[in-house]
Amino acid sequence: MTSKSHNHENVALITGANIGIGRITAIELAKNGFKVVIAGRSLERTQPVLDQINSLEVHQKPIFIPLELASLASVRECARLFIELNLPLHLLINNAGVAGQRGLTQDGFEMAFGINHLGHFLLTQLLLEKLQSSRLSRVITVSSRAHKRASGFDWEALRQPTKSWTGIQEYANSKLANVLFSSELAKRTHGSEISTYSLHPGVVDTEIWRAAPHWARKLLRLRGFLTPEEGALTTLHCAIHAPHQETGLYYADRQPMPTSALGCNAKLAADLWERSEIWVSQKPGK
Repeated sequence: MTSKSHNHENVALITGANIGIGRITAIELAKNGFKVVIAGRSLERTQPVLDQINSLEVHQKPIFIPLELASLASVRECARLFIELNLPLHLLINNAGVAGQRGLTQDGFEMAFGINHLGHFLLTQLLLEKLQSSRLSRVITVSSRAHKRASGFDWEALRQPTKSWTGIQEYANSKLANVLFSSELAKRTHGSEISTYSLHPGVVDTEIWRAAPHWARKLLRLRGFLTPEEGALTTLHCAIHAPHQETGLYYADRQPMPTSALGCNAKLAADLWERSEIWVSQKPGK
């Protein structure tokens, strides 16, 4: 199969699109003519979304690729399988995430940091060439307003199990990493046809909070949750409408917004990138 036969297709790869914001994003992109590739942990749990997209009678059949972001080996395999499809890649949406999960990833990183940042960092790195060759491509990383509560990085702690009882502080730090990654990626792809955006979807009632203590979930509900449909609006805006010259910016409510002071710290962004590059190239447990 030659890549020429696929050149007319717009292709989007989305992580964790079996539920919540990702699910709505996948369905809306399919309606907009994208061939949607969903990377997730379970075909069984993703099947309802694939079925729903197929029921829209879209011309482009959706595809599932296994991905466990807590395993860098699985991230490598996911990228390899995507490249083997011989498709272009116009949208990479780093959407999957965990909140309140505690412990270590398979490679020995704090859980939220390992899944929310490092897994996506490696996936983007492995697909960068594909993005560059696909013309006018975008990388969208779902962050959170919670990045404003981040305390910065204790580099040693990122190689240790989650310290806080709720995991909320670690979640905030991982979301700061998402913002910094996106802005640094914009710098490193400057002058190319890749644009990159991070965003706050709003406080959305999705399963991301399933591991948080019951009382913490109650507290979040009191503050008012958006529906996944509302939460997906900013992702879709960044995917389809955001201007190329706004690459590297952080969005909320479908428009660029200021980040925290740490979120626009260029030295911290470069430092995080360099450390992440080293970490993803190491053998587990090093």
